[in-house]
Amino acid sequence: MPLSIGIVGLPNVGKSSLFNILTKTTVESANYPFCTIDPNVGVVKVPDERLEKLAEVSKPEKILPTTIEFVDIAGLVSGASKGEGLGNKFLANIRECDAICEVVRDFKDDNIIHVTGKVDPKEDKETISMELIFADLATVEKRLEKTKKESKSGDKEIKAQLLVLEKLYESLADGVAVRDMNFNDEELVFVKTLNLLTIKPIIYLLNVDENHDGSDFFGVSDPVIKINVKTEEEIASLSEEEQKEFIKELGLEESGLNKLIRIAYKTLGLDTFFTTGKDETKAWTIKKGTKAPEAAGEIHTDFIKGFVRAEVISWDKFVEMEGEAKAKEKGMVRIEGKNYVVQDGDVCNFLINK
Repeated sequence: MPLSIGIVGLPNVGKSSLFNILTKTTVESANYPFCTIDPNVGVVKVPDERLEKLAEVSKPEKILPTTIEFVDIAGLVSGASKGEGLGNKFLANIRECDAICEVVRDFKDDNIIHVTGKVDPKEDKETISMELIFADLATVEKRLEKTKKESKSGDKEIKAQLLVLEKLYESLADGVAVRDMNFNDEELVFVKTLNLLTIKPIIYLLNVDENHDGSDFFGVSDPVIKINVKTEEEIASLSEEEQKEFIKELGLEESGLNKLIRIAYKTLGLDTFFTTGKDETKAWTIKKGTKAPEAAGEIHTDFIKGFVRAEVISWDKFVEMEGEAKAKEKGMVRIEGKNYVVQDGDVCNFLINK
């Protein structure tokens, strides 16, 4: 099951258009709020030139990229945390995602109404941010009241949780997102059980037009990507070869969407390892810090228990040596055990005791 990014924003900022291009599917995209009622889900391949280069060497029958899931969630409005629009339903949809992509409008188009009547990226970003904070504040407040009563028992763990909840409440009330707060490891374990919205990693996507002046308005440490969704629609309508030419003509290294997908993958704290052979060359998703047996378990859960060792070579050395045979001759294939942390770009061959 791929990890998921929830696409959020005010109505008519380009969310559904972005989703359509990302997933090459068509969902309703109309010039009025809440045209997307149920969350639309699309699984998107993660662009990775390493996979293509490995396939050029192995010449497999199949090439299988790794994937990431995008969820198109209907437009939030001011008051969503209190149920305005269809707020509560959509906040629940966001809660189920692993990270957030917040689309903010910075394009002028008299034919596309803005829910507040004016285009103001900074204000729009603030509206969404505060709605997510208000929703978290309500969750924390409810848990705080319950924990205050329970703390009268004198239980040390409950008292420690109470201190964390009070810290959360005060910071959220001051408009601070949970991801920007500091907790020690023990506190963080508890905070994660609350399933708060603003603890999720976030990417800001500024939907711009050709008149954009290059600023990002926000001054945040989180990733900010500037994309002209209208131009991306043009790119997506072309063949693969025509896309490359058009992107080159625009003076870009890659499409904005490919950049978004890669940054989303990185934001989720993911790495990729590869397996390659005559049957298939495949990219596999793992969390950073994953050890070899658990990485093998992505291929088949039985491999965790039966893991013996891994033969490992970095993808670029595999390509340079034109395959495994020559790489072994040159001593470039390493033998790694159970404690080896698989690195991004590793080509792995797992030896399993059946």
